[in-house]
Amino acid sequence: MGLIAPLLLSIGSCSGKAPSRKGVLRVWAHSGQAAERQVLEQQVRRFNQARKGTTVELTFVPEGSYNAQVQAAALSKDLPDVLEFDGPFIYNYVWQQNLVPMDGLISASVKQDLLPSLLQQGTYGGRLYSIGTFDSGLGLYARRSQLQAAGIRIPTGTQDAWTVAEFDRALAVLAAKDPDKQVLDLKLNYRGEWATYGFSPVIQSAGADLIDRPQYRTAAGILNSPAAVAAMRSVQNWFKKGYVDPNIDDAAFTSGRVALSWVGHWAYKDYAKAVGTDLVVLPLPNFGKGSKTAQGSWNWGITTNCPNRECQKSAMKFLEFLLQPEEVLAMANVNGAVPGTKRAISQSQLYAPNGPLRLFSTQLLSGATVPRPQTPAYPVITSAFQEAFANIRNGVPVKTALDKAATTIDVDLLDNQNYPIVNSATAKK
Repeated sequence: MGLIAPLLLSIGSCSGKAPSRKGVLRVWAHSGQAAERQVLEQQVRRFNQARKGTTVELTFVPEGSYNAQVQAAALSKDLPDVLEFDGPFIYNYVWQQNLVPMDGLISASVKQDLLPSLLQQGTYGGRLYSIGTFDSGLGLYARRSQLQAAGIRIPTGTQDAWTVAEFDRALAVLAAKDPDKQVLDLKLNYRGEWATYGFSPVIQSAGADLIDRPQYRTAAGILNSPAAVAAMRSVQNWFKKGYVDPNIDDAAFTSGRVALSWVGHWAYKDYAKAVGTDLVVLPLPNFGKGSKTAQGSWNWGITTNCPNRECQKSAMKFLEFLLQPEEVLAMANVNGAVPGTKRAISQSQLYAPNGPLRLFSTQLLSGATVPRPQTPAYPVITSAFQEAFANIRNGVPVKTALDKAATTIDVDLLDNQNYPIVNSATAKK
């Protein structure tokens, strides 16, 4: 815990082993980009100045060890009152009884304003446990003039996304005009969760998934189904044909080495700087059941260490403060993410109906996104899929790679009796 660098905006706490002091909220957030930290610091100061009777004490925790720090704090019963965490961890945290439900705390107007994707991500066992101020999305970035010169159709949205056959033809046409044939950036320089976030939409677009939903009892016949195998064979063929740039320097698209980059909203700022008005954002290919994209990002929850209803209500007041349109935009404007509320999107220069990134907000509002599996088994699911993707990339037969991943997931489910929903993590009276 010595790695934690606190921003002490006040002294004291109302939870855990730290000295209890009425009216003080302990809040943990991940130590992300410097600009994000600065905005959150400013937001906490504004809240502390405006909200009499409640003072937020903010602590930044290093992102690389964040979940480990949270788990250590949970074991020692020293969690903060309000906790930020990456979306997919919510279900495991609820199962471990570390979060309280928000249903009786959040106001109807704030809840109604949230993106449906955030409500979907934050719900487990029929109860709301987390909310976020921003969300995410995937797409294909390209140079409009390059596609036009190659005679390649430019989709206008998810409804007319390229079929996988069209995408394969586009890659072939572009590769024929490229000296090394490497025309596609899949952000292979990224590690960890990127493989699941970036490429599970491929199998979901084909009509398969990482696990059966909504029962969450098996991956067999789902993750390794014929549809999933066929979709991932298409991906493997991109590697076999030499279309994919390894992108070791993370400059494949900005330098002009590739024509297409498969990545999320966060790349827009650098790409727009490099390409200017020639930049176009396209939906991911349709593998048979419609173009799909991932969703989810960092969000907020109230922990079971928040000792009473008064503490929980104060925690929700802080979170609702962060969800005011001007506060949502303050964060979204520095991290480039999709604003987490409908009102903020309508005021955003990037994500409003006429904005250059309207594809991402439209996907989130229209149901084209798929949340990562809402089960405590998710850490095992993502690890298994990451390994499968690496094996597929390296030429292992797709069916073999997906069979192994499905078996790994099912063994974990069996070992944990399918992670029965725990109902005892309720608001403390």
